[in-house]
Amino acid sequence: MPEDRELLARAVELAGSCPPSDTAFSVGALVVDAGGEVLARGWSRRRDPHDHAEESALADLGAGWRAAPGTTVYSSLEPCSARTSRPLTCTELILAAGVDRVVFAWREPSVFVDGEGAELLRARGVEVVELPELAAAARTPNAHLLGGR
Repeated sequence: MPEDRELLARAVELAGSCPPSDTAFSVGALVVDAGGEVLARGWSRRRDPHDHAEESALADLGAGWRAAPGTTVYSSLEPCSARTSRPLTCTELILAAGVDRVVFAWREPSVFVDGEGAELLRARGVEVVELPELAAAARTPNAHLLGGR
């Protein structure tokens, strides 16, 4: 969809709001309804050092929130599929909320975990769109973690 690039670019910009970390990526995320209205914004370490961007945005929508058809999560990084700091991954949170579409810029590199969020979401019927033309911008606030990659 034409607005995907613009909305994903906004999520990528949010990654710049993250407090720095040597142990986690800086990520930005938006939750957007089918009409293009931004419902929530999130970024890593927003309220707590363990917050992930998608988790932060979804939390703003309230416990038990369920996505209407056509809701999209835009994330600068592929949603996590493994983590030790919380009981649920961002992939699991997206599935639990009933989000049916995810758009991301950058596949999670194997710095901390082996990412397979895109594959797990697709396997559960979520439409997953990768826009790698925004990956370089998503990597920028994380350059210190990538060791020249």
